[in-house]
Amino acid sequence: MAGKDNQMSRLNKNKDNSKTSKTTKPNAKKKKGKGKRIAWALFFTAVIAIFCALAGYLFILISGEKLLEQNQDKLTAYGTSKVYDRNGTLMGELSLQKSDPVKYEDIPEKLIQAFIATEDKRFMEHNGVDMWSIGRAAVKDIMARSMVEGGSTITQQLAKNIFLTRDKTFFRKATEMSIALALERQHTKQEIIEMYLNRINFGGPYYGIKAASERYFGKSDLNDLKLWEMATLAAMPKGPSRYNPLKNPDLSKERRAVVLTLMEQQGYITAEEAAEAKKVDYAYTPPERQQKYTAFIDYVMEEAEEKWGLTEDDVNIGGYQIYTTMDVNAQTAMEEEFKNPANFEESPDDVPVEGSMVIINQETGGIVAMSGGREYTRGGFSRATDSRRQPGSALKPIVSYAPALESGKFTKDSRLSNKKQCFGANYCPNNLHGYSETIGMPEAIQRSENIPAVWLLNQIGVKAGFEFAQSLGIKMTEGDANLSLALGGMDTGTNTFEMAQAFSAFANGGEFKEAFAIKQIKDNKGKVVFENKGSKGKRVMSESTASQMTDMMKRVVEDGTGRNARISRPVAGKTGTTQSGYKGVSSNRDVWFVGYTPELTAAVWMGYDNPDRQHLLKRSSSISASLWGKVMEKAVQGYEAKSFPNTEPVQPPVEEEPSLTPVSGLTGSYNGETQTVSLSWNPVQGNIQYRVYRKETSESEYARILDSLGGTAIEDMSAMEGLTYDYYVTAFDPSTGDESEPSNILQIVAVSEELPPEDLEPDPGDIQEPPPVDEGDNGAGNEFPPGNENGNGNGNGNGNGNGNGEPGNGNGEGPGNGNGNGNGTNPPDNGNGAGNGQDGQIPGDGSDGSGDGSNNGDTGTGGTDTDSGNIPTVPGTIVEPSDPVDGSDESQDSP
Repeated sequence: MAGKDNQMSRLNKNKDNSKTSKTTKPNAKKKKGKGKRIAWALFFTAVIAIFCALAGYLFILISGEKLLEQNQDKLTAYGTSKVYDRNGTLMGELSLQKSDPVKYEDIPEKLIQAFIATEDKRFMEHNGVDMWSIGRAAVKDIMARSMVEGGSTITQQLAKNIFLTRDKTFFRKATEMSIALALERQHTKQEIIEMYLNRINFGGPYYGIKAASERYFGKSDLNDLKLWEMATLAAMPKGPSRYNPLKNPDLSKERRAVVLTLMEQQGYITAEEAAEAKKVDYAYTPPERQQKYTAFIDYVMEEAEEKWGLTEDDVNIGGYQIYTTMDVNAQTAMEEEFKNPANFEESPDDVPVEGSMVIINQETGGIVAMSGGREYTRGGFSRATDSRRQPGSALKPIVSYAPALESGKFTKDSRLSNKKQCFGANYCPNNLHGYSETIGMPEAIQRSENIPAVWLLNQIGVKAGFEFAQSLGIKMTEGDANLSLALGGMDTGTNTFEMAQAFSAFANGGEFKEAFAIKQIKDNKGKVVFENKGSKGKRVMSESTASQMTDMMKRVVEDGTGRNARISRPVAGKTGTTQSGYKGVSSNRDVWFVGYTPELTAAVWMGYDNPDRQHLLKRSSSISASLWGKVMEKAVQGYEAKSFPNTEPVQPPVEEEPSLTPVSGLTGSYNGETQTVSLSWNPVQGNIQYRVYRKETSESEYARILDSLGGTAIEDMSAMEGLTYDYYVTAFDPSTGDESEPSNILQIVAVSEELPPEDLEPDPGDIQEPPPVDEGDNGAGNEFPPGNENGNGNGNGNGNGNGNGEPGNGNGEGPGNGNGNGNGTNPPDNGNGAGNGQDGQIPGDGSDGSGDGSNNGDTGTGGTDTDSGNIPTVPGTIVEPSDPVDGSDESQDSP
């Protein structure tokens, strides 16, 4: 049965197949015919494509020969590029630094081997195009979906440098290959490597191996180069700016190590030679060259390469017109001040104190001016963009105060902890100006206290401060995420470019704009190929936060650590200082000032490139603030004066209630026996209490000594013998909490003994010329004897003349010193005396006058004294500095 079943199934299967074949045979024929037509169409298409490709290749090959012939001697295609400032004025031309060509036989063999090992290890084998390298490059291009452009041989690189266009297209790449093949047919390998080494760019305007050797090592004879120097030069073609030993010595050393490893792997040097050459640190300093705008132009070239894809070689010899954001007035002012040694601390040896500065237009993000150092040269190390230094307290607004305001948990009116404390087990920062239970945020920023900044970062969380700094363009590392960040403690640090860019967000109402230098680039035909109208910006903080930060940082400049940055425009900013790091050494490593006006934002840094115990700054951030002010005073002149916007909520108008009437008639005296000062004043109408304030002359502020007084007289029993006190009284309404303006100020000298009479009145027979008048310093702060401090003042005294028929004496009470004679007609009668005071330096001496006596018993009139200086005082007497002393007094009638 099983066999029958199988047989039946086979039979049925055959029947089914026969049915299927009968019904589907016409459709199968149709599909087969259609497939053949498609196959033939694809075949002919492929043949045509291959034919066209071969034809194109042959055309390119022939064109390569022609192009090579036409451009054999060309080193530049369109001439040098030109750079213009923000107003379209030509800043300068990117002139090339070329040296005489070097013959192949004058180039050291190891130098040639270094370039071959790095750029084209199959150079001696291929015919100008390395198919293996092209294959690898094609894979990379496909994966990147763009022309990454790899696999170029040394011959192709030479062809590219000679070829006319600088665009990155397949046609250009193919033409480059055709020129390379033509070069190989017409020249030997030795001639090609010679042309290559004499033509390629070595950073900035330096072209050719000899120019590079002279620039980076001061050696015109290539045979004097050491192995590590050869490897350094061979490392540069991959990135002339990135691997420039002057600009980026660390990256150059890393790339040099790669070159040496390749040379070792390819058998050109031994492992020992490679290891020794890898260890050497680059320390050459090229001679100073007087150039203008160098740091800014170098940054322009970097931006053209990084943002717009142009190589340094393109920028140098592409014939471009580059329009920038630079302001010539600001850049010139910056360069002049950086050349002035008086703006920098003097060094103990020939190692100079360095600095950098960047100015940004916060409204657009355009870079206005830049200095990479005091003696910056083209292609050099720019301290404005390449250095990484600790910012100190200049980072506090970025990581503590602004993010705290932005969190909504704090305002500028919040009280912050300012007591001595530790955070965690080990972090215990210190204040420089003492401690208190709490402190206001504006005062904490103004005095640059440490505890409040750390406490605040701890309250909002380190992550919040870390991310806020990143949003402002500060480059951070994971190691920066700790509380020391509040005081500027960073693993790698920052630079003036980043700090100016970050603070520009405060100045721009909380909107961050990425800084840029290039506005527009035109090609050699005048066509705009790149354009930057400025970033749209991103909001990183509210307008309220930015406004509150501006208000608080204005106080830093007005009366805080940044006073030296004051200029004719409003300024807000923050100082920063990093300490030496050496125990027992109070000097500083870095000093900063970062600030802004309503028009421009700028950052200044000063310090030694390599600080050690002998190379530290004795001065603090005041010197950096001073340089900031000198440069910015000139820089802002090219901009219309503005004011900081006030974004604080507008409060509804409040009807002012009548203010309390100030206390009047404050008088008093000192009792030497009880050592008590007695004060009294006129009453103020209403349910009023009184508050008494006192300040000893050596103190800077008044202190309230008595409160809630119902009467109009008190005795101060805490006054100390020999000191001078100023008092004033205010009226206080306990029902409203209002307090009146201060009363007149009363000054009392707590001295119980008066000078003897003979010292008050000179002997008539021993009258001398008055001493010279010391006019003081018009309030400039010079000190004088008691009762005669800075400023100019006038006082009046009284004089009484006695007519005795002989020279008379006039007695005057007042602050002046005077000399005079009196004449009387009849001995019993009184005469008139008038005295003129000459000098106010001797407290308590009255004026002597000359008077004419009559026989009518006339009354003597008061003399007038004039003194120089503030109101002098008499021991144990009272004067009121707020009011002029009235010296007009009448003598009694004679009997």
